[in-house]
Amino acid sequence: MYNAFSKEKTEFKLKGTVLYEVKDGVAVLTVDNPPVNPLSDGVRAGLYEGIANAEADDAVIGVVLTGKGRAFIGGADISEFGGENVGQTLGSVFKKLEYCSKPVVAAINGLALGGGLETALCCNYRIATNSAFVGLPEVNLGLLPGAGGTQRLPRLVGPAEALKMMLTGAHVPAKKALSLGIVDSLSDNIVEDAITFIKEKVASVDSHPLVRDLNEKVIEARGSENILVEAQAMAAKTRKGQYAPGQIIKCVEAAISCDDFDEGLKKESECFLECLIHPQREAMIHIFFGERAASKVSDVPRDTPIMDIKKAGIIGSGTMGGGIAMCFANAGIPVHIIDQDEDNLKKGISVIEKNYDFMVGRGRMTSDQKDMVFGLISSSLDYKDLNDCDIAIEAVYENIDLKMEIFKSLDEHIKPGAILASNTSGLDIDAIASVTSRPELVVGTHFFSPANIMKLLEVVRGEATSNETLATVMAVSKKIKKAAVVSLNAPGFIGNRMLFGYTAQANMLLLEGALPHQVDQAMESFGLNMGPFRMMDLVGLDLGWRARKLGGMESPLHAKIGDNLCDNDRFGQKNSKGYYNYSEGSRAPNPAPENEATYERISKENGFIRREISDVEIVDRCVLALINEGADILSEGVAQRAADLDVVYINGYGFPIWRGGPMHHANAMGLDVVVEKLEKYAEMTGSDVYKPSDLLVKLAKNGEKLGDAPAAEDRKERLNFAKSSVANNF
Repeated sequence: MYNAFSKEKTEFKLKGTVLYEVKDGVAVLTVDNPPVNPLSDGVRAGLYEGIANAEADDAVIGVVLTGKGRAFIGGADISEFGGENVGQTLGSVFKKLEYCSKPVVAAINGLALGGGLETALCCNYRIATNSAFVGLPEVNLGLLPGAGGTQRLPRLVGPAEALKMMLTGAHVPAKKALSLGIVDSLSDNIVEDAITFIKEKVASVDSHPLVRDLNEKVIEARGSENILVEAQAMAAKTRKGQYAPGQIIKCVEAAISCDDFDEGLKKESECFLECLIHPQREAMIHIFFGERAASKVSDVPRDTPIMDIKKAGIIGSGTMGGGIAMCFANAGIPVHIIDQDEDNLKKGISVIEKNYDFMVGRGRMTSDQKDMVFGLISSSLDYKDLNDCDIAIEAVYENIDLKMEIFKSLDEHIKPGAILASNTSGLDIDAIASVTSRPELVVGTHFFSPANIMKLLEVVRGEATSNETLATVMAVSKKIKKAAVVSLNAPGFIGNRMLFGYTAQANMLLLEGALPHQVDQAMESFGLNMGPFRMMDLVGLDLGWRARKLGGMESPLHAKIGDNLCDNDRFGQKNSKGYYNYSEGSRAPNPAPENEATYERISKENGFIRREISDVEIVDRCVLALINEGADILSEGVAQRAADLDVVYINGYGFPIWRGGPMHHANAMGLDVVVEKLEKYAEMTGSDVYKPSDLLVKLAKNGEKLGDAPAAEDRKERLNFAKSSVANNF
């Protein structure tokens, strides 16, 4: 065995290599570029030279291409985007591979995504392990398959199925890939079986198929407008506002209509370039790397020991508790739920089972899979039954006295060394930890509802939380498939603290003359999944109103309209009337013209002369409120980096991924422009919400961008729950 491409042969330091050996007359090329074997410069060079070597060796009858480790080829090397090409281009490698004079089998040993699947499509044949996955997920990065995927895949599986795969970015399991015709067979002894496969093919056929020549399915699609129309409808529904899906559809349209394969490739290249230079690509790749960076805590050493979480306990069987339990069960971790009320517990377990039944009905899991994961969930009424849990997560309603009482009981009954976590959206983790004998093992875990669906998890680091605890929770977060972001302990943490100013300004716009549907439409046109008033109706207008009633507090200015609606029994979707009206059994908002007299009256009572407000002002004021508060969060060190705030807002609050999150959006606008706009609205409204953050002013003056928070030692000095700039707001 030797390296087909030696790094010593060039002055460039290339990333990755391809191992070459001949087995039983077949050249085996193994991509070695951990962890997922991307098509880096060294891999491209190795593939090119490996094919050349195989062609030059008369004793070689064919080629097997496979990957080392858990991936075949995980895709292109994103870090190379926008840089200079070194050595072989992907186009030259694929041409060499596709026109190899000897048959080539892709032995797909694991992940074959993006450029990995495109590589396999250039081979004559494809064999996969039963555990392999294939897919073209480039749309998730604001891109399209730019190495022939939009032209070859429609020829192999048909345009409709190809569009579905590319627009969803789905990872297709091996068995389905076989049924679609993407792979020719499945094997768990893949390299050996691929060698046998080649020998049989060489002995039985004179020519070997090229995917590019399989025109039957694209010709069949000609004249069928439904394929493209349905794809456009899918993109409009699931990829609202995104640029790349439209370009993907254009490429597949070319695959259908062009008689010349290379003409379709030319169209693909043009569309790929358009995506590459589009600002959405930068934004979406920013989030791709941001989610990976968020899992790394700057002052926690990489070699920090991680506890083995073999069983989880959940306190509370309501919506949150049940959803959290499903997260652990879905990951194969046994979980025990306790509740103080037997009826509530039975109801909670029933809801969990119904959720799983729904998934079975939708084809998202089999009945056997449902039985397996549901069987991992047990329940009782006794704290003592949590004794063998490695982590216990409290998931009751937001009352700090109740949570502290629960933590006292947990501390008594759960085994020493177990982690105690609170699912709170903004309460003081240090206060909760103070009632235990193990504050170093206490952490906040703010799941978002519904917990079994929402991807975001805020992990709240208390003053005493140990590195081992934090590292363990971040590791288990990954296992239960959450995008975890660390927040230091401060009111509202990251997400809800930013949300406070956003919703307050939406309410101020209502006082000043806007209407709920206008604000919502403006924000949804900007790209949000749901405008602020639809969101408030969904959450419930009565939450803050009840807290203020119980505390004997007067409604703050921004809450006066909402509180008045509650006084008149309008709580939102829970009773079918809030800012909007709702039909029975429907979440679709209907106009509520009867509210407009209330808006007029309360505006007048508080000295506002209602006026016409533009959509531009609506978007500016709502988004700038997010950005400005985010900058304060960053300067206080509540978050580690600006990208963490973006990850929070995209995965937890419906901010459009193609804008990269509020902080990336601020950088894209230019911080000088952001500061200028803030100053304008500060003067217009007199609100401190728009007083530019010192950090923004400083960065704008220096021509810099939002990036990392202060160093760890500075964060500790700056951060304190009681001293936070928004402590009195929560």
